[in-house]
Amino acid sequence: MRQFCFYVALTCLVFILNNTGLRAQDAWETPFEAAVNTSATYQQTIAFYERLAKAYPNQFNLSAVGDTDAGHPLHLAVFSADGQFSPRSAHDNQKTIVFINNAIHPGEPCGVDASMLFFRDLLQNREWQQRIQDVVIVAIPFYNIGGGLNRGAYSRANQNGPAAHGFRGNARNLDLNRDFIKADSRNARTFNQWYTTWRPHIFIDNHTSNGADYQYVLTLIATQHNKLGGPLAELLQEDMLPFLFAEMAKTDYPMTPYVYVRNTPEDGIAGFLDLPRYSSGYAALHHALSFMPETHMFKDFADRVHSVYHFLQAATTYAQEARPKILTARRSSEIRVAQQDIFPINWALDRSQSDTLLFKGYSAKNRTSAISGQDRMYYDRDDPWEKPVPHFNYYRTTDSVRAPHAYILPYAYGEVARRLHWNGVRMYQLTADTELPVTFYRIDDYNTRNAYEGHYLHYNVAVSEQDTTHTFHRGDYVIFTDQAINRYVVETLEPRAPDSWFAWNFFDGILQQKEYFSSYVFEDLAAEYLNEHPGLRQRLEQRRQDDPEFAASARAQLDFIYRNSPYYEPTYRRYPVGLLRMQGQTLPLKEAETPR
Repeated sequence: MRQFCFYVALTCLVFILNNTGLRAQDAWETPFEAAVNTSATYQQTIAFYERLAKAYPNQFNLSAVGDTDAGHPLHLAVFSADGQFSPRSAHDNQKTIVFINNAIHPGEPCGVDASMLFFRDLLQNREWQQRIQDVVIVAIPFYNIGGGLNRGAYSRANQNGPAAHGFRGNARNLDLNRDFIKADSRNARTFNQWYTTWRPHIFIDNHTSNGADYQYVLTLIATQHNKLGGPLAELLQEDMLPFLFAEMAKTDYPMTPYVYVRNTPEDGIAGFLDLPRYSSGYAALHHALSFMPETHMFKDFADRVHSVYHFLQAATTYAQEARPKILTARRSSEIRVAQQDIFPINWALDRSQSDTLLFKGYSAKNRTSAISGQDRMYYDRDDPWEKPVPHFNYYRTTDSVRAPHAYILPYAYGEVARRLHWNGVRMYQLTADTELPVTFYRIDDYNTRNAYEGHYLHYNVAVSEQDTTHTFHRGDYVIFTDQAINRYVVETLEPRAPDSWFAWNFFDGILQQKEYFSSYVFEDLAAEYLNEHPGLRQRLEQRRQDDPEFAASARAQLDFIYRNSPYYEPTYRRYPVGLLRMQGQTLPLKEAETPR
């Protein structure tokens, strides 16, 4: 009788499990697997990772690490085969660290679902864990939470699924893949600090492309090798990229470089210049081998997810197999940059150099538009082709600077000091007012873009140098250029650099003149000043002869004298960061306090 009751109870339990979707094989099913045109919501994603952390506490950890603009915490997931989840332990034990970022653009969610599958399968496969036992994998399951909560079906008009997805802008409508340097969002501020804490060797930021049509499911942006430079660039070009492309060729998802074209792929593909505002460009400043996988928007969502899954496998396999080479190249890069004197800060595509890429595309043709009645271009998927195309993947330096011995940043610019601190820059502060021989830049000219990501970005910045003696004050920051993070320091503090903090408007106060003169008062002062300075009078006369419009304006002539007199304010257009060129001065310094 007891056996019969047990049998009945067991039968009932099996019936319940079978009819509530809780069969053992379904217990770890993701929303994507349940319906392949579905991407997990933010809530589903975090709940799934929480379950993984609870089920596999010896290999997997999940923590809420910081604030976001959406008011939800940013989560960080860590896989470690030996159960050591701290960045210090990873570096002390010579592990390679792979950092994965998902949903920076939540309308491009392939990485969200691929990473859920990737971590689940990894945690359930001890053999796989042993194969990558010297790799620590860190992941942000869902970076742009605000964009993920703004969920719908229409924001990606060119994209084939999923049925519902998030929005590109975050809770403040910022594109977080333009925010890594300026760090306006709480997301980026958290990211800066945690990225710097982990200092990964490989960085992967998952995306979906827009643009041309072609046969590939997955394309890849690797950080621009000419910008990266040195031993890491050599390792990237000669070893890691060939490995990744070969591994992906073994799957159903052979990969090609990101299709960045002027017209169609037949005209050639250009390498992408990943400025520091972008995730891969930012990571490169920190000596990472960085990538943006870009799945193709027209391909089925299921194929896009699976292609990213395979890419994550390939990247982590390389992280294990090439670990000694990665660690050596990374250390060599850090030493090289700490000793570097000249730093490139601007680049341009060199179309005089190219490689040849065997590419699989579709023929671009024209037909009559149903909207305008005019010719429109389309890609004919019934007419595929495979042929060599030029790959323009070389950038040349167009501008460079010689780094000073140190930069001196006034205490007033706390927003800049905080960002330097978040990124691991070693800073000191003056403990007493100190007069120093320094160079200041004068901003001679610049252009400004219309509204762009909450700023009015400056570009084509032209400067001149002024050598002077200047008194800096107690509390001002001193940043020596003997650090492995020098590229970050130079490319943010040099005003001509495209993603400098000057370009991003952190120093715009200097661009407005604060004092002026009344003509009827200054007239007498100007006449007296000219009498005392005959050289200026001569320059004034020459300007009158050369410029009839100037000669006809009394105000312009007074302004000319004013600008060349001690009455003219020295801070107008003077970039306030001092460049200490000379070495050997004894400075009254202390370790910098955390900037407020």
